[in-house]
Amino acid sequence: VLRPREELKDWVDVVWFKGGIPKHAFTMWVANYDRLPTRSRLAAWGISISPACPFCSGYDETRDHLMLSCVYSIDVWREVLLRCQPPPTMFTTWSELLSWIRSSPSNRLTLLRKLAVQTVIFTLWKQRNNLVHNQTSIPAATVFHSVDKQLRNIISARRKRKPFKSLMAMWLR
Repeated sequence: VLRPREELKDWVDVVWFKGGIPKHAFTMWVANYDRLPTRSRLAAWGISISPACPFCSGYDETRDHLMLSCVYSIDVWREVLLRCQPPPTMFTTWSELLSWIRSSPSNRLTLLRKLAVQTVIFTLWKQRNNLVHNQTSIPAATVFHSVDKQLRNIISARRKRKPFKSLMAMWLR
């Protein structure tokens, strides 16, 4: 009575799952609700800041642009998608990304996609903050190597668990 249950959200299985990394899941959760403090959101709040994307400076920094359509982000995604059976066309909206995660033919590929997407979202957001606050730019290839290393560590640490047994082979192909 004090805390009524809400309906189960359709995205909950993509954000919260066994074997996920809590800080990655939290960033994914905030991004899913489109609550990341992007420059366009900060400008809308009245803060005097340019809404331009710090990576490309060509578009306003929104969640979908920063995480999915920015040239910098696309370079990172290209390498990740090669290992996770890429979609026929690159996703440009958040709902397309969530649909792609769920559309895999096997549970293991779905798990790999969830881990990879959360790691990419977390790492891109971290790199964006590094660029905005420290004025330190890192090439997209280096960001991918960071994602690759994180995913190898995540999978290796959980290799004894049944759902994770064949993930390393899937990731390394």
